[in-house]
Amino acid sequence: MLDEVSAGRSVQIQTLVLWAATPLLTAAFVGAVVLAAAERPRNRDLGRAFALGLVVFLPVPVLFRLFVLPALGWLALFGLAVPVAAYERLGFRDALARARRLGKADYVHALGSLCALAIVYFLTRTMLLFLLRGQADATERVAGFLADLVLSPLLFLGPALLYFDQAARVVDSASRRRRKRDADLHPAVDAHRAGRPDAEVEP
Repeated sequence: MLDEVSAGRSVQIQTLVLWAATPLLTAAFVGAVVLAAAERPRNRDLGRAFALGLVVFLPVPVLFRLFVLPALGWLALFGLAVPVAAYERLGFRDALARARRLGKADYVHALGSLCALAIVYFLTRTMLLFLLRGQADATERVAGFLADLVLSPLLFLGPALLYFDQAARVVDSASRRRRKRDADLHPAVDAHRAGRPDAEVEP
């Protein structure tokens, strides 16, 4: 729908349209977070997640007009604050800090996932646009609306599911740090290398 409203407009108008649609986009993301959850988060947590989503999305229209990658890079680093607030019941500051930790757990994976979603959306939308215009005799605006209607859930469910992936990576990396390297055993290469002395036993 945003594409239909901003089609043919100047960059400034397109940016303003994207800013104006921030509440709708944030509400759609919160809805995707609810769908991805094993159990429905509390309404109070969803309200906090919605407010956080508004704050996090504020710089996105400007970054998006510069280039798509900076906007996706920002969302990969702080966009997970929305599911964090909903699932982990954290406040504004703690949710942003936790989202940053989740994003940095494997930033390349988080950014790559968002980029892959954007590429799949763009290519599939373009293909559907041509198919609808050629086969159904639909106008360009109607074809674009129908394509967005079918594909837009992908853009919201994907980042909502990314939260669980990044959270698992944080847990896994923490468990690896806690695990001892050699479990206090002698090394296999040099079995006679000195290790921790055994406790003395009285005869």
